[in-house]
Amino acid sequence: MTSLPTTTPAPTVDALITSVLAGAHGPSPSELVATSVFWIHHGTRLAGGDTTYLNQYVLVRLGGAFGGCAFEAGEIDPAICRDASGTRLDVLLREAPRPLRIAALDAYLAGQLPHRDAGAEPVTLPAGTPEVRARARDAAVAGLLDIEAGARVGLIGVVNPLVAAIRERGGVPLPCDFNLEATQWGDPVTTDMHAVLEQADAVVATGMTLGNGSFDTVLARCRARGVPLVVYAQSGSAVARAFLGSGVTALSAEPFPFSQFSADPTTLYRYRTAGRP
Repeated sequence: MTSLPTTTPAPTVDALITSVLAGAHGPSPSELVATSVFWIHHGTRLAGGDTTYLNQYVLVRLGGAFGGCAFEAGEIDPAICRDASGTRLDVLLREAPRPLRIAALDAYLAGQLPHRDAGAEPVTLPAGTPEVRARARDAAVAGLLDIEAGARVGLIGVVNPLVAAIRERGGVPLPCDFNLEATQWGDPVTTDMHAVLEQADAVVATGMTLGNGSFDTVLARCRARGVPLVVYAQSGSAVARAFLGSGVTALSAEPFPFSQFSADPTTLYRYRTAGRP
């Protein structure tokens, strides 16, 4: 697939942070304080599966908004909750560990424009078991894919229900994850993100790419190849939204509290852009 010409520099997360610090997106972060910083560590094994998902999230409350970002085990010490709560937002954006920087940025952008007010398509996940809610969530994500039968879909960050949802839409998943060796059905999972990005006809990436620093690479390669990029984000959902039309072609945004923490109906928000990146 030929590359599309561009006359503007490729966007990056660090450039977005710099613009926020400069006041380009609202009030100066130096005038705002993180009300609280907290984290959640939990494990999940869905019925019928043999994979236990272990997730850690660091979260920031900024007034009436929350921001969150997943991180790898051991990347942040629990003392961050005590040390960072009550800290000026500009300090967090400049000096905090990357996942906390993303969570702070997410809270800021969500506070300036909540997903519920942004013109996104709200999708209500039904009440029920974790399996029912996970299938509904991942079907909503897969519904953002506009693919032909047989299209290869790079999956950067693997959850089994999303693998199934991609297959149900006629796609061929190319799963990539740093923490899994195989899907629930025995498909091998590679750790070579670059190989997947070169083969894929479309890419679906988790918001955790924002926290581990790989988002810029995914975004730049999809832009260069003209490949649609769908982001499904609990981590940094308002951050990913800032890249719609600049490489991100669709987004499933799930702000905190996330669907796995409730058995009642909750809402995620779907965004689409026209055409390819």
